[in-house]
Amino acid sequence: MATAPQFVPDAIPRVEPRSHYGNPPYYEVFGKRYYVLASSADYVERGVASWYGPGFHRELTSTRESYDMYAMTAAHKTLPLPAYVRVTNLQNGRSVVVRVNDRGPFVGNRIIDLSYSAAARLDMLRDGTAMVEIRSIDPTQSLPPASVPLTAAAPLTVAAPLPAAAPPSPATPTLTAATPLPASTPLPAAPLTAAAPLATSGAPLAVAATLPTGATANAHKPLFVQAGAFSDPGNADRLVAKLRGRFGTIFIRHDVIAGRSMYRVRLGPVPDVPTFDRIVQALEQAGLPDAHLALD
Repeated sequence: MATAPQFVPDAIPRVEPRSHYGNPPYYEVFGKRYYVLASSADYVERGVASWYGPGFHRELTSTRESYDMYAMTAAHKTLPLPAYVRVTNLQNGRSVVVRVNDRGPFVGNRIIDLSYSAAARLDMLRDGTAMVEIRSIDPTQSLPPASVPLTAAAPLTVAAPLPAAAPPSPATPTLTAATPLPASTPLPAAPLTAAAPLATSGAPLAVAATLPTGATANAHKPLFVQAGAFSDPGNADRLVAKLRGRFGTIFIRHDVIAGRSMYRVRLGPVPDVPTFDRIVQALEQAGLPDAHLALD
């Protein structure tokens, strides 16, 4: 029987060889090219996480392993496979360690697709998405503070049932084992999987979590969309002038890094994923495709 998701422990990082599958120099999906990183060392990324579950349970991942929605795993577009990362929900401070063994998500501006159990631990099943930080873990080094075991709001003695699968929106492209990759894609035969967030059957299981040490440092801090970063303040001023009146609050943050000034144009704060999506889409239409999530 599957373990209830809030009791599934973090993945335990260990040194593993690079997978023979899912690690081409580059590949293409839906006309976009992705370059696989040579290493996951010092990788940090912020953005929106989604999760994939029943529709992909027991399907092959990009490493040709069977996807287990109850394991602590994830899909990422460019990290080498396998890799270990700590994912922190920036909206509530909850944190998990997952093993990346799949490719995706290829929908919208999502940066990582989490397993059902990982999403449950981060308390993002109901919404389907969450704003997160991904931080790589070097298995040869000491781990960052590990999550304290979670405790359920009420004791559970039976395994959580599989949530009912919800069909993806027709407007949302979904790459599945049955969907052939473009002929130009130099990926091995192993199928890629990626999915838009799936609806669950009812509310997620209640979890009263004790946060890992340091996890609350970023919880409830203001989140912003960064539209651009410049060493020339004049360029930052011109971008603000271009965007002013089309968005809400917009400002320039001045940072000094290694003795050099950096002027970051930011919008927000951003209260939730739908707002983030709307701002990013509007910035793309304004010719700014590299907008991303930023902490204050």
